[in-house]
Amino acid sequence: MIEVFEAGFAPRFVTYRDGWDLQRRIHEGVVAGTRAETLILLEHEAVFTAGSRTEDHERPGLSATPVIDVDRGGKITWHGPGQLVGYPIIRIGAQREVVGHVRRLERMLIDLLAPFGIEGILVKGRTGVWVETDGAPNKIGAIGVRVEKGVAMHGFALNCSNSLAPYEEIIPCGITDAGVTTITRETGREVSPADIAAAVPGAFREVFEGVAA
Repeated sequence: MIEVFEAGFAPRFVTYRDGWDLQRRIHEGVVAGTRAETLILLEHEAVFTAGSRTEDHERPGLSATPVIDVDRGGKITWHGPGQLVGYPIIRIGAQREVVGHVRRLERMLIDLLAPFGIEGILVKGRTGVWVETDGAPNKIGAIGVRVEKGVAMHGFALNCSNSLAPYEEIIPCGITDAGVTTITRETGREVSPADIAAAVPGAFREVFEGVAA
């Protein structure tokens, strides 16, 4: 069974570099067969992370928020207070090839949104989970992964109660014709990462292991 490790939620925010180091340590253990597959859940300090396809014009200008270049695919995004981040460090095999892995993460996020009365949707040609607001798609869940030695790293970020102001400093995920939203904005009530974290293990295991919550 996939283990779940909660690395820290507000007010115990996890720096991005600490979270990245934690991923690497667990990844090494899973590759070596000395550690169980693990889903890390946490809430980061504010940071921009730039994937391998990020272009210079998509980055922020002068900003108080640091930018870290990371070893995942995709483009630039933001992590920080109010956003639930999950890093599934799991083996990608015949049943979990990369595209299938991403599709499962999307399905899990859609399942997590449903109890809040939010209909998460997929947008053709784009990764992540979206919400249609006033006829336009707004991203609520971002996904970016890396697979090394058959084991996945990085994962998903679900906007819960975070500010949307940081996204105005960048071109999030390289997308210029869509917006960003949060659970709090869509429901009109405060929903923090800690509020939703307890539901994640069940939703994750149901999608990835076929185990009902």
